[in-house]
Amino acid sequence: MASTLIKNIKSLCGIQDKSHSFLKGEALSVLNQIDEAYILIENGRLEDFGSMAECPERADEIIDATGSIVLPSWCDSHTHIVFASSREKEFVQRIKGVSYEEIAASGGGILNSAKKLANTSEDELFESASKRLEEVMAFGTGAIEIKSGYGLSFESEIKMLRVIQRLKNVYDLPIKANFLGAHAIPTIYKDNREVYIDIIINKMLPYIADHQLADYIDVFCDTGFYTVEETDQILKAGAKFGLKAKIHANELGNSGGVQVGIKNNAVSVDHLEQIGDNEIEALKKSNTIPTLLPSCSFFLNIPYAPARKMIDNGLGICLASDYNPGSTPSGKIPFLLSLACIKMKLTPEEAINAITMNGAYAMEIEDDYGSITRGKYANLIITKNVSSLAYLPYAFGSDHISRTLVKGKTVFQAAN
Repeated sequence: MASTLIKNIKSLCGIQDKSHSFLKGEALSVLNQIDEAYILIENGRLEDFGSMAECPERADEIIDATGSIVLPSWCDSHTHIVFASSREKEFVQRIKGVSYEEIAASGGGILNSAKKLANTSEDELFESASKRLEEVMAFGTGAIEIKSGYGLSFESEIKMLRVIQRLKNVYDLPIKANFLGAHAIPTIYKDNREVYIDIIINKMLPYIADHQLADYIDVFCDTGFYTVEETDQILKAGAKFGLKAKIHANELGNSGGVQVGIKNNAVSVDHLEQIGDNEIEALKKSNTIPTLLPSCSFFLNIPYAPARKMIDNGLGICLASDYNPGSTPSGKIPFLLSLACIKMKLTPEEAINAITMNGAYAMEIEDDYGSITRGKYANLIITKNVSSLAYLPYAFGSDHISRTLVKGKTVFQAAN
């Protein structure tokens, strides 16, 4: 039985006695911790933890965490890390005043990524996505959801999902696959939207289900993309094949995406930069978790979702990176935490709970990940020597991660 002991931990944070559905309202501000602590890991799971006064003396491996904070690793529930190429030309266009919607309408944006992906091999996509996955693990990510959506054809969407399946097979961290064939309307179907939707429903979905290539189905329900009626049709078709719903909603306008997501029992509704009191009330009455993406707001210079208002009204929220080539070319969760604190007025405790416990819930893995709980997997972050928990989002330009563990094994260690 392989064992690892992490001792002399300055603060062990994120302790939960048992799994919760997700943390809401005032509960988000509570990040239970033990100072001067240890963790004992057995066969990849958290066997025990407590005060150093009760620390065991022996283990197969001993890690001295003097001066460090230990946290559950980040659970990033919204990414698009399988893509063919970066889009920095569009970045310059936006600097010059061209809007995201105008870029998309002219064949840029998602359609640009789809064109490049069609001409990129599965092996090339796997190699580049692997590098991005290893990069975010170095930033402390220990669980991730990856969406398709840059294919926009049967062949290319399936190619993306096969790449995600290969990542699942190679890497030990939990990876969820999300089928986002309804990310945009391909140019060739712009005057025949119903034809492409029929391909999604009657060609893509049966194949995906037969080959078990996805865990979720997603739709970009927003201004200039998919309507509420189209979204409802696609989600209901996905449900018939056992795919639970997730939604890209209310990024560009108050689209009705929140309501149609709740109607279809969506696990999460994501973005929500444009929501009002009606959406907040609807979410309060549901089990759907709102997932906010502050790095997207930062990069596109659009409004931030009203996180403070949502929490003060009793909602739980999740934070995620939205790592993608067009609107968030970064999976660096520590910077996202800073944005959440500075721009959304979350406390450090609220932000960390939103990307750990609530992030796990948004991927339905909360029974095994997302908190320091006996029996859960030892997916952990060990920080460098830092003065306090608040220092992590405060010192936004520094790299604070010393080590990332997945199932008790070190997958990243910073150079001395």
